Parts: sequence; C-alpha cells; structure tokens
Amino acid sequence: MPETTGVTLEVKGRTAWQRSIAQYSDRRVLLILPLGFASGLPLLLTFSTLSAWFATTGVSRAMIGTFALVSTPYALKFLWSPLIDRLPPPIPIGRRRGWGIAIQLALIAATLALGACNPKVDLARMASLAILVAFLSASQDVVIDAYRIEILTPEQQGPGAAMIQTGYRIGLLVAGAGALIIAARWGWFAAYATIAALLSVGMLVFIFGPEPAPAPGVRLHAGATGWNAFREWLATAVTGPFADFMRRPMWPAIVIFIIGYKLGEAMAGVMAMPLYISLGFSLNEIAAVSKLVGFIATVAGALVGGVVTSKLGVMRALILCGILQSAGNLFYVLQAVGGHRLDYLAFCVAAENLTGAMAGTALVAYLSDLCSPAFTATQYALLSSLAAVGRTMVASSGGVLADRLGWVPFFLVTTVATIPALLLLVWIARRDPESLPPSGNHLSHR
Repeated sequence: MPETTGVTLEVKGRTAWQRSIAQYSDRRVLLILPLGFASGLPLLLTFSTLSAWFATTGVSRAMIGTFALVSTPYALKFLWSPLIDRLPPPIPIGRRRGWGIAIQLALIAATLALGACNPKVDLARMASLAILVAFLSASQDVVIDAYRIEILTPEQQGPGAAMIQTGYRIGLLVAGAGALIIAARWGWFAAYATIAALLSVGMLVFIFGPEPAPAPGVRLHAGATGWNAFREWLATAVTGPFADFMRRPMWPAIVIFIIGYKLGEAMAGVMAMPLYISLGFSLNEIAAVSKLVGFIATVAGALVGGVVTSKLGVMRALILCGILQSAGNLFYVLQAVGGHRLDYLAFCVAAENLTGAMAGTALVAYLSDLCSPAFTATQYALLSSLAAVGRTMVASSGGVLADRLGWVPFFLVTTVATIPALLLLVWIARRDPESLPPSGNHLSHR
C-alpha cells in the first residue's frame, strides 16, 4: 500500500504541474503576449535606439545624455493613472479597450512624427516628440497592466505575468537590434515607421479581445459637474486607491518588501558591464552573448516562473524564485574569479537572466494580486513604481560599494541583499496570512 500511495501522489503532482503548464494555452493568457510585445516596443525608441541615431548623425555626447531625461514619464505614470481608471474613454467601446485603442493610435502617430525628424536641425522638436512618445508608452502600460489583471482569473495571474514579460522582451529586441538593422539598410524613418506599424499588434487585441467586466461599484465620472464632480473625483479616483491599499493589514511592511525584493539583482546588474569590461571582454563579445544567451534565458525564466507561480501559489513562488535570484548572483563571483572566459560569461548571463526573470514573474503576479479590482490601473502603476525604487535609487550606490570592497566581496553582498526582504515576507505571512493570498484570493470577487 505505501507504494500505491506514493504512485498516486506522484500522479497527482504530475497532473498539477501539467495543469499549470496548460494555462499557457488559454485564449486569454495568449492575448497577453502581443500586449507585452506592444508594451516593449516604444521604450528603446526614446532610449538606446534614439541614442544610436543621434550618435550616427554627430549629436554631442552631452546632448545624448541629456535626452535620457525623456524617459521620466515611465517613473511618474501613477500620477495620471487615476484618469485612465475613472474617466470615460475617448473611444466608447469599453473602459480598458477604449483607452487602449485611443492611446495606441496617438502613440503610432507620435512615433511616425519622431521618425520623420532630422537630428541635425530638429533637436528641440525631437525632444518634445520623444517625451510625448514616452508619455503615451507609459500610459499604454497602465492600460495593458490593468487589462491583463482584470481579464485573467486568479490562477492565471502567474502565466499572465510570464506572457507580459516574454512579449515585452521580444518587443525590446525588435525595437533595439531590429530597428538598428532596418536603419542601417533603409534609414531611420523606415525603422521608426516599422515599429509604429508593429504597435498595431496590440491594438488588434483591444479591438477583438473581451472587455473586462467592471468591478462592483465602479462608476465612470461623466455626469457630475462643478465642485461636486471634483470632490467625487478626488474621493474615488485620487485618494480612493491609496486609502484602499492602506486598509490592507501590514501595508507598510508590504511596501518595504516590494522595494527590497529585487534590490540584490539590481545592484549586481548595474555593475555587470563594468565587471565584464574590467576582465577584458570586448563589446562585441558582451553583445553577442547578451543578445543570444540573455534573451533565451530571460524568456525561459519568465515562462518557468509563470508555471512555478501557478503551481505553488504566489507566496511560495516569491520565496523560491527570490532565493534562486539571489543565488544567481554567485555566478558573478565565478566570473570575477575565473577572469576572461567566454564560457563563464555565458553561464553568468544565463543564470542572471533566468533567475531574474523567474523572480520578476512572481513579483508581477504578486503585485497583480494586491490590486483592488476597483482601482486596478492606479494601484498597479503605483506598486510597480515602488518596485522600481530599489533598482533606480538604492542600486545606484553599487559603484561606490564595488570600489571599496572589490568585485568578489561586492557580488557576495548582492547575493545576500535580498534576504531581508524574503525574511520580511515570511514574517508578514505568519503574522497575517490573509495579507498574502497564495492563489489570488484578493481577486476572487472580480
């Protein structure tokens, strides 16, 4: 009988994993892939691809560096996300789909206008258009994230997070390497026009995809006027999302966890390129390994992370993927000790991207679980901005720390930097299990 019981348990476990993998074949989960692709396309058009265009036309390095500020809207999108959450959309085919199509039409037009400029004579105009593209791209992300969370069931949030990351990475590859190849052959307008045309892939999802049912009590602000309209707007669209989140037990600890979860990965990532260069790797070697191995590992990590999250639940997936993410930083230590070896570089890039993408998928699923259906767009925009704090603010001190400690001690520090966040997560779960729904209970009333 013990053997029979063991076989039964094994079959059940195998069936559970199969069910988790089968989530990727669901129509609604598949819809998230092209949305992630559309989300990833515009980013590099105002960042590295735009910098490459400027560099080839003789724009000064100082001016190229200044243009990095045009990406600011991505960090501030939570400020106008209440408008997208509660104002009637310009195209009346549903709250999410109407806003999505309207923003993407404007984004396509702005991208074409940016591509038609000449950096030698239109720098001021290009700055304005680049800011507009970044603003519309960030606004598109707000709609896409809300749409993803609202059309998927709680069990599909993990695979949905994997799909959004996979599509996003493909979009980055196309807008980065793809745009450079097109520009080299047919010019920069052709490159930007191609990306603008590809944005229509996401628009097709909004045109033919389902409109999420609004949460109970959600009402768009269209009828009230004057002071009453302003007070209603302030109470429900602006202060409402924050008040709703702060009613969650132990919300300050949750915020600290979100900020610290990917801190170690961010610290290591900032210093990865200086490490490779200090070891004598050429830019071509780094680019070749990063583009091929890094891309494959990231997509694989995102998909595996989705399966793990669906099978184990959000909390256990966060812990497991967080531990693996921390352990992935040990490959930087191997690289620092091993020196100029391409096989070590491949292992390092693969491990960092694989484990980082797994943890990223689990975190996206967790942030999605935290969002109230009544304030999905605003709360997710805010929470994702908090998740970026560790990557942008705290991790910026990595260079100073690496100079003082040296490569090996520095990367050992990054390996343990996420442990406090993981311990905090366990503490939160033990103090208040309801604050971390393992399978999306917070969303079950959608």
